[in-house]
Amino acid sequence: MQVNLANPARFDSPPPTHSNLVVQWANSDALVLAAKQLRYRVFHQELGAHLSGGQPGLDHDEFDNYCKHLVARDTQTGEVVGTYRLLEPSQAKRIGCYYSDTEFDLTRLRAIKPRMAELGRSCVDPAHRTGRVIMGMWRAIVGFCAAHDYRYLLGCTTVPMRWDGGVLAYSLWAKLRDAHLSKEEWRTFARKGLPPIGNQYANPTPPALMQAYLRMGAVILGKPAWDPDFCAADYPMLLDLDRLPPRYRRGLRLESTDRPNA
Repeated sequence: MQVNLANPARFDSPPPTHSNLVVQWANSDALVLAAKQLRYRVFHQELGAHLSGGQPGLDHDEFDNYCKHLVARDTQTGEVVGTYRLLEPSQAKRIGCYYSDTEFDLTRLRAIKPRMAELGRSCVDPAHRTGRVIMGMWRAIVGFCAAHDYRYLLGCTTVPMRWDGGVLAYSLWAKLRDAHLSKEEWRTFARKGLPPIGNQYANPTPPALMQAYLRMGAVILGKPAWDPDFCAADYPMLLDLDRLPPRYRRGLRLESTDRPNA
């Protein structure tokens, strides 16, 4: 689910009834470009990630052309203030893999891949991290998956390592594995594990968005992978939409704000 965790907000809190926010699937090159520019500002300028897309001012990789891009726009300014990208199973087959395949061995997920979409490159502009942007985008995501019979959402939840040397990222594994680890037949294996870290927090608190995903019923598929370009740990996570708790089914309404072109 690859999320920006700098100054996160609870995304399971209800958004305001009236807002100047519009969530839609990008239907133009201009909207996709704006999403990539936002990703660059958050990932590179804010979080210090080393981006290798080769396009100045943009975060772009080889998966982008195969993905649906979801954007949240501020209607007062016209700016894109939030984004996700979604890779459908048919598109993953076209490009040859999911993004998560580059970080993990996903062999044990092969049985569910026909109904498994992947989320990634999520971020929200710092001035809009109040929860309503994420909630609005998740309503669209869940609605899209319901319309296309995608039961599972795969993604990587990112825990930054830049500020504490990876102590939180490493400590979370010890805390979460007993209660939130997936069943054995879904287990994944990191291609590049975390570097050795001596210290650990006794009772680490997961970042807010990771907590929200876990409350939704997402499971951790295995040990995190080290992403040196983002200086972060990526936790592989899977959400079974058929098992969403009732309060999330009500909150997300299981309907899409807009539907991307086929």
